[in-house]
Amino acid sequence: MSKELTKRILSSIVLIPIVFFFILKGSVLFNLFLLICFFIAVFEWHMMSKRKFYHIIGIIFLIFSFYSIYKLRNNFENEYICLLFLTIICVSTDIGGYIFGKFFQGPKLTKISPKKTYSGLIGGYLFSTTAVIFLINSKYFELLINYNNFDIFFFTILVSTISQLGDIIISLFKRLSMIKDTGKIIPGHGGLLDRIDGMIFAFPFSYIMFSLNMFNFF
Repeated sequence: MSKELTKRILSSIVLIPIVFFFILKGSVLFNLFLLICFFIAVFEWHMMSKRKFYHIIGIIFLIFSFYSIYKLRNNFENEYICLLFLTIICVSTDIGGYIFGKFFQGPKLTKISPKKTYSGLIGGYLFSTTAVIFLINSKYFELLINYNNFDIFFFTILVSTISQLGDIIISLFKRLSMIKDTGKIIPGHGGLLDRIDGMIFAFPFSYIMFSLNMFNFF
């Protein structure tokens, strides 16, 4: 096992429980955690895109993205369930994409991000839908039993797709800036934006879908 992979695994073991902790706790703790992440993400974006014409557009997008995360956690009847559900989809998509991409490799998905493969794409979908199957059968997500499974899985595929597209979009901006990572704050992953690149697109998408009542799970 390479040192880089070891760092990535250890970082994930530490980070994922921390994120889940703040989502579950909510209140001031979650809001403070979200605010810190926002400032780090904006700083990384600023360092990556300064002097570029899309600099301000990116900052505006990050404001809306983090605002949508705040609303998903604080403005839905089922408190943490909504944001936790979405986070699990995004995290499992990322894990599945990484594992399948490393193990099976195969044809590249796009030149924008050379590490992205079709096997990784399939792995992302497989892991996210598998995770949702477990969630549906979990007592903590009992409310999902009241909804059509097809709708839930269709929504999961949509969120997983947006998450993977977000990964590619941030890779494009890194390529334009001629950098490998957006930062060095997370060992094995790089910057915070490297870690949440899919989420910052998947969360606002989900917030809009819920706000328009296109999906009424929560």
